[in-house]
Amino acid sequence: MGRQVHQLVRLVDDLLDVSRVMRGKIDLRLERIDLASAVARAVETAQPLIDVHQHRLDVAPPAETIEVYADLIRLAQALANLLTNAARYTPRGGCIRVSSRADKAAAVVEVADDGVGIAPEALPRIFELFVQAKHTGVETQGGLGIGLTLVKNLVELHGGSVEARSDGPGMGSTFEIRLPLADSVEYMAPLADGSAPIAPLEAKVGSLLVVDDNKDAADSLAAMLRLRGHEVVVAYSGEQALELIPRVHPKLAFLDLGMPVMDGLELARRLRADYKQDLVLVALTGWGQVEDRKRTEEAGFDAHLVKPAGLEQLAELLARFQPATETA
Repeated sequence: MGRQVHQLVRLVDDLLDVSRVMRGKIDLRLERIDLASAVARAVETAQPLIDVHQHRLDVAPPAETIEVYADLIRLAQALANLLTNAARYTPRGGCIRVSSRADKAAAVVEVADDGVGIAPEALPRIFELFVQAKHTGVETQGGLGIGLTLVKNLVELHGGSVEARSDGPGMGSTFEIRLPLADSVEYMAPLADGSAPIAPLEAKVGSLLVVDDNKDAADSLAAMLRLRGHEVVVAYSGEQALELIPRVHPKLAFLDLGMPVMDGLELARRLRADYKQDLVLVALTGWGQVEDRKRTEEAGFDAHLVKPAGLEQLAELLARFQPATETA
């Protein structure tokens, strides 16, 4: 009974977290951390399940200290979910390996196992909510298809990406998380009074602009875009955006709709009136119904993204507006 209650609480917590992330309601407490500390916390969380299945766990420490800007608890949660997933889908006595390394401007963590593997047709959908790969002839302890969705969303909130690889059924699987190295992104710490700093103006003309009153969401999206080589300026309110735009002349702006005082729709109307078609406007919102998209179109937006926007969505959107987003 105790085990079942614990499992039920874990599932409810994961469902609530997925809901919060998808509605943009999770606030990350970003700080410069040693990646190894997040791995250690994740291992501690997943160790009981690994022990129950008598798996061998190999943790390979990195050759040097790797630092990232992250919420330690949330990053450890994402890694623990990958370890738990590996334990569930690896037969008793199997091996799970965790390794970390720096790769150019990215920190990389891999969780690999010699378990049941993933069929090629299941790989593209493995991170979707409630999706589970089918396994026949092998005893596993599967979940409800929540954990990997939560991993993807938490990692992307940190400006990173996650990828699954497998050579097929029975061949094990590898999950790779990539995050920007701390030294490769520009982190803006809160001011002494707790308010957000004005975004730096070193960005080139033609840069991208991110406007969101949720500081963690704004900084995470900016980090994700910088990881792809773009110059990015961040504003934490509509008023701040209006002050910045004449000075940095962005070619594309991501505007959160649910901002206080001046929401994204009002900001878009003002920008469209002042800049006409010289500025590409992208709406960021937790809602994606037909009526929601109609409202953003009427306000002058060129595109509508539902939070959290993934790397593939961003890449597709930026490629679509490439002539407008090239930096000078």
